[in-house]
Amino acid sequence: MRCFGEGDPLYAPYHDTEWGWPKTTTQELYEKICLEGMQAGLAWITVLRKREAFREVFEGFDPARVVDVDIEPLLQDARIIRARAKLQACVTNAHAVLAMDGGLPELIWSYRVDRPAPTSWADVPAVTPASVELSKKLKKLGFTFVGPTTVYSLLQATGVVNDHLAGCLVRGEVERARQAV
Repeated sequence: MRCFGEGDPLYAPYHDTEWGWPKTTTQELYEKICLEGMQAGLAWITVLRKREAFREVFEGFDPARVVDVDIEPLLQDARIIRARAKLQACVTNAHAVLAMDGGLPELIWSYRVDRPAPTSWADVPAVTPASVELSKKLKKLGFTFVGPTTVYSLLQATGVVNDHLAGCLVRGEVERARQAV
């Protein structure tokens, strides 16, 4: 059984090979921060369908290159989510990542949580005290679009928290990968 994504040709592979698997590099984490911010108010599948275009317009999510991206032309690009504040957040957050001088993975992974497998989505919180605290820290560092719910989604997506449900076909593999971090 999958936690989500059954029957969708894009969603199922995302579930099986990406969601919850450890992301430990600055660039991987920065991409997830941007994409989780893009999701605010939308379904994740919407972001997932536009991810390749985002990777193109945001230079592979290389923060050193994104700092120079002009968002004005992006507001006309139908391939992506054209929300000015969300696009600007990606550029702003690139500056914040660079100012951390490589410290983003250490900060994010310092919020690692090991807990029993949830048995249903009702057992999975939208916000935790840790996501509230990390949200505040990121904002102090200059990040935007990093509210507590978005940050908790970030923690889930990057493997800092393993919220694959008990009985999920990849939960055990994800947990082993997390233990290696």
